[in-house]
Amino acid sequence: MTSEINKLLRIIEDQLDWGDANTWQSKDFEILNQLIFEKTKVSLSSSTLRRVWGRVEYNHLPSGTTLDTLSKFAGFENWRAFLKVDTSQVRAEKTTSSPKVKQGIHFKSYLKITAITLVIATGGLFVFYLVNKDSLHIDSGKYTFNSQKLAKGIPNSVIFNYDATASPSDSVYIQQSWDPRTKTLVRKDMHQFTSVYYEPGFYQAKLVVNGKTVKQHRLMIPTTGWLGLVENKPVPFYLKASDFIFKDTLGLNLYATSQKNTTMDFHPTVVKYYNVGNFTPVPLINFSFSAQVKNEYKEGSAACQFVSVSLITDSGPIIINLSAKGCVSELNMICVNLIISGKTNNLSGFGVDFSDWVLVSCKNTGNKIQYFINDHLAYEAPMPSYKVKIVGLGFTFQGTGSVKNIELQNNGKMMFNAF
Repeated sequence: MTSEINKLLRIIEDQLDWGDANTWQSKDFEILNQLIFEKTKVSLSSSTLRRVWGRVEYNHLPSGTTLDTLSKFAGFENWRAFLKVDTSQVRAEKTTSSPKVKQGIHFKSYLKITAITLVIATGGLFVFYLVNKDSLHIDSGKYTFNSQKLAKGIPNSVIFNYDATASPSDSVYIQQSWDPRTKTLVRKDMHQFTSVYYEPGFYQAKLVVNGKTVKQHRLMIPTTGWLGLVENKPVPFYLKASDFIFKDTLGLNLYATSQKNTTMDFHPTVVKYYNVGNFTPVPLINFSFSAQVKNEYKEGSAACQFVSVSLITDSGPIIINLSAKGCVSELNMICVNLIISGKTNNLSGFGVDFSDWVLVSCKNTGNKIQYFINDHLAYEAPMPSYKVKIVGLGFTFQGTGSVKNIELQNNGKMMFNAF
């Protein structure tokens, strides 16, 4: 049985493409904990994952629940289904075909609110601690990489121009963002590759050779005003402006949402609103932001009423996650280059009663960013040590929700406001 477990772990490692698991650090296991929850709706603690991967001495086999969850995360129905599969073929598929990798790890649950917002909101967040260790002798100066957007608005095709003829092998990938699941194998003797971005944001596109990022550049995919969508794979359901933009609110009523997802009680719809690249970038120094949000749906598996408010920056995002009070353990915060987990930090201030509007705000005070819920200080985190600018806003709801009174200021001057 141990050998089968190891095979499953190797498949997951191939899908993640984070390098040798023996080099993973504590933050890597924390991220994996989040990704597993996002895919399976089961939380395997980072300490459990370290034990499974042999990083902590433990003389027992993983529980059935742990094996089922890891199997689901890898793309199988459960542990028993995994045992019936020819794993050598599965692994080969996962390592040689980028689309197969994507199919192996979709996000289906709320915490995708964080993870997908990360994909949308930033290209650089996890670059701070996911470091390529391979091919140290690769000369980055021998490669070129740039891109050209083909459209305005969403979806948006991008032509990547590259020269990787100096690669010592056929391991040449173009990666749309920080997320390794967005990378695609390309031919080193070719010079163009086209990709589609279905959601807006600020990305860090990469040219990866032999596991090493040799070139990268920033890429903003803007919206034309407000964009509303209902999450769907592989292509979101885009909303008409009349579906969600009203005189004094952004919102999608429950009836309209239920028409998009008839099994909402079991698989709650994720609704998103974005405005990216439509105002002058706002420096974090002396910024302030506020908005009122409301989650109108709490039936079935949407009882936690998860909501995410994102300030999309030209680096990592600022993400404020809210939930019903009983679910704060599942929350996390993102502050540009810092992840604050509700598992190891007191985020109780972000547990709210959505029966009324909730005022969410944050601002720079000295060397800190302070977060307020209904004018009560909920948390404060350090400011990044480098210049960061806000380029867009995002609001994500598990179920359905509404937003109003959006204000973004710098030095007391109104830079953007709506509703």
